[in-house]
Formats: sequence, structure tokens, C-alpha cells
Amino acid sequence: MVAGPLRVLFAEDNSAHATLVVRSLEEHGIQVRITHVHDGEEALSYLQRRGAYSDPRSSPRPDLVLLDLRMPKIDGLEVLRQIKSSDELHRLPVVILTTSEAEADVARAYDLRANSYLVKPIDFQRFSDLMHDLGLYWSKWNKSPPTDRPAPTRIDGDPAATRPIS
Repeated sequence: MVAGPLRVLFAEDNSAHATLVVRSLEEHGIQVRITHVHDGEEALSYLQRRGAYSDPRSSPRPDLVLLDLRMPKIDGLEVLRQIKSSDELHRLPVVILTTSEAEADVARAYDLRANSYLVKPIDFQRFSDLMHDLGLYWSKWNKSPPTDRPAPTRIDGDPAATRPIS
């Protein structure tokens, strides 16, 4: 559960899709603060606090990343790989939100430790319902990982094999 509005980093190159997501969440009364970036490079700059996003006060760590797969510059799967291989970011929940139903994309996303894979419905009402359920789950029902203690260190670079920092 998140205290206050759910902070979401939304990486989506299609502005119409981004507008629909924001509108759907707001219409369902989900308290959300969305930062929309237009490509994978910008998403990584935000998360790694580079350039325009270097100040953590104006670029706070999101509670959730919504990530499209097909984006310019750096695709969503590479962004996911970098998030989940980062000692600082690997606990960050990442939900793939895409139009791709390709089994290879789904498998690769889960291989890279995506927390969820959602296919955008074409029907507006179904899309709106999906956003409502997504917003409720991540803002009300899901218990987020603790952020007040250091993340465990990696063993042999495997994000699944960790040990506490002593």
C-alpha cells in the first residue's frame, strides 16, 4: 500500500495512449501522480537521475513503472533489463503495458523479471476497467517493498540470489 498518491513513471511514446491512461485513472478516483516520458532513454534518465532529472526532489523515485515495449531510442525490454539488473532499482515494480500479445515478448518480459504484463484492450471501456483495476491494485492492495533500509547485495550478479548487507 502506498501512502499518498501513487507515483508512476509512465514510459509511452504514443501520446494518445498516455492521455487515456491518465484520464482513466483519474476518472476512477485513483490518486496518482504520473510522470510521462516518451522513450526508453528518457525513462532511464529519470530513474538514474541524470540530466533534467538529477534532482530527487523534482524527480522522486516512482512507486511503479508502466512500460511500453515499442519505444524509440531504447525499447521497453532493455529498460526493464537495466532496471532489474540495478542494485538501486531492482525492487521497483515494473508493469509492461503494451499492444503486443506476442508470446516471445511476454516470455522475454518475465525472463527479465517484469512484475506484470498487460495487453492494452482496443475497446475503451475494457481499457478503462483495466486501468481502474491496475490503479487499485498498486495503490491500495499491493504491499510495496521497504525503502527505509538498504537493498541486499547481489551474489554473482544474480538479482534472485541476494544476501543482507552487513
